[in-house]
Amino acid sequence: MKVGFVGLGIMGAPMAGHLQNGGHELFLHDLAPVLPPDLLKAGAVACDSGRAVAEASEIVILMVPDTPDVQAALFAPDGVAQGLGAGQLVVDMSSISPTATTNFAARINALGSEYLDAPVSGGSIGAVNATLTIMVGGPQAAFDSAMPLFELMGGTVTLIGTRNGDGQVCKAANQIIVGVTVQAVAEALVLAAKAGADPAKVRQALMGGAASSMILENHGARMLEGNFEPGFRAELQQKDLNVVLSAARDLGVVLPLAATAESLYNALNARGKAKADHSAVVTILEELAACQVAPRDGGSNNGEGDND
Repeated sequence: MKVGFVGLGIMGAPMAGHLQNGGHELFLHDLAPVLPPDLLKAGAVACDSGRAVAEASEIVILMVPDTPDVQAALFAPDGVAQGLGAGQLVVDMSSISPTATTNFAARINALGSEYLDAPVSGGSIGAVNATLTIMVGGPQAAFDSAMPLFELMGGTVTLIGTRNGDGQVCKAANQIIVGVTVQAVAEALVLAAKAGADPAKVRQALMGGAASSMILENHGARMLEGNFEPGFRAELQQKDLNVVLSAARDLGVVLPLAATAESLYNALNARGKAKADHSAVVTILEELAACQVAPRDGGSNNGEGDND
């Protein structure tokens, strides 16, 4: 297929690379001044606007940070919408507001094009290894036509529902579990350190019981190492939890754990650690407890993140 790709960051670039390796022709655009040179060298075409991407493509994929970025990519002057016509498909793989997604889809449908929301989980490692979990909302026929592309980028692909926005609702649920569980692991390790126990041995013991999880394994290790090189930026976790809480307000749902987690990630960002991995939330709890889980002689708070 001729595939347009808008947003070639730490997630988008490897995802687009898998499509290219699968034999698809790529048309690329990003606000960043430099597109991935390896994709261009392999034959991808650089486009000077989203409109040009849409005019050249059968399917246009978006992978940008937030709701306003999707709106701009689609509907700004020379945006994707201006280049769309009947029979095309837009696939938004960003993590954004379910309510805004419904509105964006209606506007794209009015142009004669189909729309899927397909946010992902798995972080930069999942993007590189093509093992992302992809959560899709939209019509069955559009899902079927995009499935060959999804299979090149992800390990688990699920059509959550045939309504646009269903994929984003699933991603919001994912971020509740991820954000709150990272917080819970941090609390457990801080408690152990404050009590004088060895946090590493506490984690080792917990990995053999009911508390075992991928987050305890991976993010717990980061906390013990003091390694906050981003796999998923704290600012994006806070953004996602803001999306969750906004949806909860619209629906009249009370989410106290998500609200507490959001406040901690907000505090982390306010302390200049927005670009750190979200596991750095442990440093806020350490500060409040006046203890440390591990020496801070390694790791970094700089860099770019992705979708968890």
